[in-house]
Amino acid sequence: MMKRTILAMAILSMAVVLHAQKFGHVTSEQLLQAMPEYDSAQMKVQDLQSQYEGEIERIQVEINKKIEEFNQTEATMSDLIKEAKASEIQEMQMRLQNFSQTAQQDLQQQSMIMIQPVMDKARAAIDEVAKEHGLVYVFDLSQGNPIYFSEESLDLVPLVKAKLGL
Repeated sequence: MMKRTILAMAILSMAVVLHAQKFGHVTSEQLLQAMPEYDSAQMKVQDLQSQYEGEIERIQVEINKKIEEFNQTEATMSDLIKEAKASEIQEMQMRLQNFSQTAQQDLQQQSMIMIQPVMDKARAAIDEVAKEHGLVYVFDLSQGNPIYFSEESLDLVPLVKAKLGL
């Protein structure tokens, strides 16, 4: 009898503790887009991308000129010169491909470097707001749609924006 009473009290106290837990949610994409630092970082990434695209275009124009020149003079070239010119064009195309791949990797890396401090700032503000409101969990709705979400879940986006002065 005593064991049942203790077990019942333990189950009841766990239910009270579970009921007292508070949950919140945030849409990090929405929050980041409201931050001026995010726009600034995105613009820097776009500028870098434009520089890379300009260089790729310049190299492609140079390759196209070489190909056109080759096609126009091919009939008058010796086999050795044809082979050398064709090899030169292939090397230029390989360099363009390598540059393009390296530029894409660098763009991704620079994007993370520039955006990470903004994400860290948003995360710190989310953590502060969650602690201030006694939340146990905060779910990011940008990461996927939850199966269920109650109106009792606290939307932190307006609170975090206020914390960030947005």
